[in-house]
Amino acid sequence: MKNTNKCHVKKDDKVKIITGKDKGKIGKVLKVINKKNRVLVENINIVKRHTRPSAQNRQGGIIETEAPIHWTNVMLMCNKCMSPSRIRMRQLEDGKKVRVCAKCDEVLDA
Repeated sequence: MKNTNKCHVKKDDKVKIITGKDKGKIGKVLKVINKKNRVLVENINIVKRHTRPSAQNRQGGIIETEAPIHWTNVMLMCNKCMSPSRIRMRQLEDGKKVRVCAKCDEVLDA
């Protein structure tokens, strides 16, 4: 079964978490996982993982890492109005499609 959903955020976007234990925090998107509809956000959804000593990790112990969250739980931050906002798609004169802030009409793609 093919996943046809399109994500509204891309790598290196600044997003705000709107639900969950990290609600209200702002972070940068590190990775978008399209097959599972999830994004990995910097310093958000920190989980502890118990690991055994191995060749890569000689000490072992408890490692804290970010876990992916569903992309419906994040909103894109606009740099101009400094608030989380929905986005619209707009086609420029040269035929290129760009993401635009729905509040202030600022182009979000660089």
